[in-house]
Amino acid sequence: MLLALPLVGAALPEAKPEEVGFSADRLQRIHLMLQRRIDAGDISGAVTLVARNGRVAYFETQGLMDIETKKPMAKDAIFRMASMSKPITGVAIMMLMEEGKVRLTDPVSKFIPEFKAMKVAVARQTTPAPAGANPANPAPQFYTIPADREITIRDLLTHTSGLVSGPMSTSEAAKVARKPGETLADYIPRLGALPLEFQPGSRWSYSPGAGFDRLGRIVEIVSGQTFDVFLKQRIFDPLGMKDTFFSPTEDRIPRLASVYQKTARGLEKQPDPGPTKYFSGAGGLRGTAD
Repeated sequence: MLLALPLVGAALPEAKPEEVGFSADRLQRIHLMLQRRIDAGDISGAVTLVARNGRVAYFETQGLMDIETKKPMAKDAIFRMASMSKPITGVAIMMLMEEGKVRLTDPVSKFIPEFKAMKVAVARQTTPAPAGANPANPAPQFYTIPADREITIRDLLTHTSGLVSGPMSTSEAAKVARKPGETLADYIPRLGALPLEFQPGSRWSYSPGAGFDRLGRIVEIVSGQTFDVFLKQRIFDPLGMKDTFFSPTEDRIPRLASVYQKTARGLEKQPDPGPTKYFSGAGGLRGTAD
């Protein structure tokens, strides 16, 4: 541990690919593959970093950070991390578990009472759509029954909670949608009124947002800190992750990589959400390749 401490927060040393067991020629296939995607209009650009045994063997930029201004991609470009926020939320929960503050078997209602007595949606047998209904997007028909047991921390971490994990629960989630300016504390308790997609622990189904956002709220309740402050003080600062955050500061804005959506008309620039008070543990972080 003493030998490793000086490396914490420092940039990883570079190495020739062959020194860490890679082929320089084969690593170039990454460049060729990404260039094909850029030329085809699938993406605007990319940053690629490959490290092994604590040494960087490949670190390259391609394409553009912003198509409209033709700004070249930079190694320190800041990207929206999307669902790669989830592993960091998982680390935060496991840190609290190691400190004896949460258990994987704890019911979520121990921290958020609104999740005490949840219901489970059961699909009704489909019937022909009524006249005037939109057949392309029918609302799921279901009734509810009591959950066999409460949702646990483990269920949230492993996507086995049933919370906003399928068509029935997702359609109901739209009725309690998050409003601009709301925080985890404002929004998460409302999810307790939603039916689950299935009985907790009975199957796996990805929960894109609600499950890990709820874990973020539990971190806030247990630690007494907002989720962004906890991550910065307990994870990002100790690891030297100086460019991992939720809301961009003024000095970082020039390094934000523009986000594009592929459409029939080509890549279309998407608006940046800007600063936020909603610290999504499921998909809210930004960061660099480094």
